[in-house]
Amino acid sequence: MYERKIIPNPNCGLDLIGEVLYGKWKIRLLWFIDQGHQRPSELQRKIPDATRRVLNIQLKELEDHELITKKIYPVVPPKVEYSLTDLGKSVIPVILQLGIWGDQNETHLRTVILKRLNAESESLRLEE
Repeated sequence: MYERKIIPNPNCGLDLIGEVLYGKWKIRLLWFIDQGHQRPSELQRKIPDATRRVLNIQLKELEDHELITKKIYPVVPPKVEYSLTDLGKSVIPVILQLGIWGDQNETHLRTVILKRLNAESESLRLEE
C-alpha cells in the first residue's frame, strides 16, 4: 500500500486542489460524468487507456473528496451510476477553462511535450 511521504498543506488552496484533482484521469472523469457518462463501463469506453482498476481507484478518491456520488441500484446484475455533487459541478467551469487554454496553446504544448519525450527516449537509448 502506498504510504504518503509529504503531507499536503491544508492552508494552501493550490495544495488542496492538487490533493483533490491529482491523478491522471480525474479531470477527465469529472468532465465525462458531467457530460452524462455515468456508468463505469461508459467511463471505461471514454478513457480506454486507463485500466478498470485505476479508474475505480480514482472514482473512489473523487467520491471520498465529495466531488461525485455513487448510486448502486438493487438489481441483478448490480447497476452503478456516478453523478457530480454541487462541489463537483463547481469545478467544471475551471476544467472548461483549462481545456480552452490547452486548445489555444495546442501547437506549442505538443511541440514541447514531443521534444521532451524524444529527449527521454534518446537518453534511454544511450544508457543501453
